[in-house]
Amino acid sequence: MASLTDTQNEHDHRRIPIDRVGVRNLRFPLRIRDRDQAEQHTVATVALAVDLPHQYKGTHMSRFVEVLHAHGTELTVASMAAMPKELLSRLHAEKAHVEFRFPYFRSKAAPATGAKGLLDYGVVFEVNADADKTDFVVTVEVPVTTLCPCSKAISARGAHNQRGLVTFSVRFTDPVWIEDLIELAETSASSQLYSVLKRPDEKLVTEAAYDNPVFVEDLVRNIAVKANAHPKITWYRVEAENYESIHNHNAWAVIEKQKED
Repeated sequence: MASLTDTQNEHDHRRIPIDRVGVRNLRFPLRIRDRDQAEQHTVATVALAVDLPHQYKGTHMSRFVEVLHAHGTELTVASMAAMPKELLSRLHAEKAHVEFRFPYFRSKAAPATGAKGLLDYGVVFEVNADADKTDFVVTVEVPVTTLCPCSKAISARGAHNQRGLVTFSVRFTDPVWIEDLIELAETSASSQLYSVLKRPDEKLVTEAAYDNPVFVEDLVRNIAVKANAHPKITWYRVEAENYESIHNHNAWAVIEKQKED
């Protein structure tokens, strides 16, 4: 067979390096450790990328998919963590990036009746690597309820409340359970969310939220206090967004901190 032209390796005259180039929006099976049930199977949406020096016209897209499939029919945390180094080798790159987004399910019992139902959370594993180091960041996306302290203080009847979303990212010295991060966020809000609530549960949840009003500022500060005290967390970024029920805007707050060694 005649040799085929390798266009990607041709010289590019513009002398502009690319920070990240690769493939994204791949879906792939994932097996993840579950604190409650030992193991959970889900499906991740995957992005894989490397840097590209200025002299090369393009990268070899097929190699990204080959690296992904080299781990068999199902990924684990260990295989995800190792993948950036494999990309560095296969694509002769200096930096590599992988990202895995997936739904994570927990069975939650309603607080009064104990009725059980599944609640889904968003989880992101992001791994970056160069020749010297590997950086692993875990993010959880946790839906919560917040009740407005100002509304409670000025209103004769009730107070407005709304769902919100906490996006909590951490770096760590030792592995941290996804469930621990979820619970840290949930217990910082006015109330947790549940998929199944009977009338006694709804009464309890509504009254509990009324007794525990928090601004979006309170929510991120509550999480920051717990993250500061967590012995395994070395860095965190917590973002909270309230989907306001009586305003035509969302309330939003962020705290990011590198903890001292």
